[in-house]
Amino acid sequence: MIDSLYLAWQYLRFNKARTLILVSCITIIAALPMALEILLNESEQQLALRADSSPLLVGAKGSALDLVMNSIYFGNEVPEAITMAAVEQVSDTGLAAPIPLYVRFKARGFPIVGTTLDYFDFRGLQLQQGEMFVMLGQCVIGAEVAMKLNLKAGDYIVSSPETLFDIAGIYPLKMKIAGVLAPNHSADDLGVFVDIRTAWVIQGLGHGHKDVTKTTDSSVILKKDKGNVTANAKLMQYTEITAENIDSFHLHGDPTGFPVTAVLAIPDDDKAGTILQGRYLGKEILHQIVRPKEVIDTLMANIFKIRNVLDAVIMLVGTATLLALILVFSLSLRLREREIDIIFKLGCSRATIAKLLGAEICIITAISLAICGVLVSLIFHYDQMLVRNLFI
Repeated sequence: MIDSLYLAWQYLRFNKARTLILVSCITIIAALPMALEILLNESEQQLALRADSSPLLVGAKGSALDLVMNSIYFGNEVPEAITMAAVEQVSDTGLAAPIPLYVRFKARGFPIVGTTLDYFDFRGLQLQQGEMFVMLGQCVIGAEVAMKLNLKAGDYIVSSPETLFDIAGIYPLKMKIAGVLAPNHSADDLGVFVDIRTAWVIQGLGHGHKDVTKTTDSSVILKKDKGNVTANAKLMQYTEITAENIDSFHLHGDPTGFPVTAVLAIPDDDKAGTILQGRYLGKEILHQIVRPKEVIDTLMANIFKIRNVLDAVIMLVGTATLLALILVFSLSLRLREREIDIIFKLGCSRATIAKLLGAEICIITAISLAICGVLVSLIFHYDQMLVRNLFI
């Protein structure tokens, strides 16, 4: 048998292209269903766990799925904004503790999450280094943000403009990183967390100005009288909030009318949560309240339907590929008739020839299964990261 394996191995080495194609086909057939199963199971666990820990969400009427994905998993689809008045309405009921969320902007591809310090207590988030944001313009970043961007406490990160040319004059905000969160293995690892007022500053609802009475740039002065200085439009808003200029920053308007994308409501108990849901059932109510778990359960039910279709497609493709492999081996035997005839004339029995061909199949299958095992192991090891980056 060892001699058969040796001859088969030498033959496969000589026909590298044919061997590579066969190995690739078998590897894909074996690895694809297992990889898909691992990723779907992990996505289900992550979605369900995150949704179970988020009792109720209040947001604008519309797509409940967009509301949940944006507020719980910091997805790209931004729901219609509501106002801080919705936060006060939840608080005034005395049935739940509200946590405002404003998830709209990004910083170097990562979502900026405007919220309050209550969010960190609710999620059980711990600092790995640094401290929580204590002033306007500071932020706390997730573990994966720090790792991927090579950032640490004391560094800076700049918010990304929503459009290339912002005619409204809203400039990117340079934020100091006050702290880095410990790995949480959730969407929080990918977040850039700021105080909700900082998120409003990013939107342009609050800003600061230079002290024109102390400026040395005469081009920004439109008119200067005794005790009175008038600046022109060249006067720039600050793009960084520091201890020296924080007093010049202010918000325009009533904060109760400022935007949030959702309110995370934490009811005192199940009864309080049910009563609170009942208060949002009227047609005249402008907001909706949803249980993220119910929304995700509906999503997972649809995913299971898709999984069944994918399983059927993979089975059909796998069957077709196996038939193609059988055809390749059959054609290979036809092409190797002269070679087999020479082996037979040299005195080898038909059983020996069968051993040689069987050894080739065994070697190809063994190599394919080995590669498949490595791929599946890597996917299993990095399944959480893959699911967060690809699915959530």
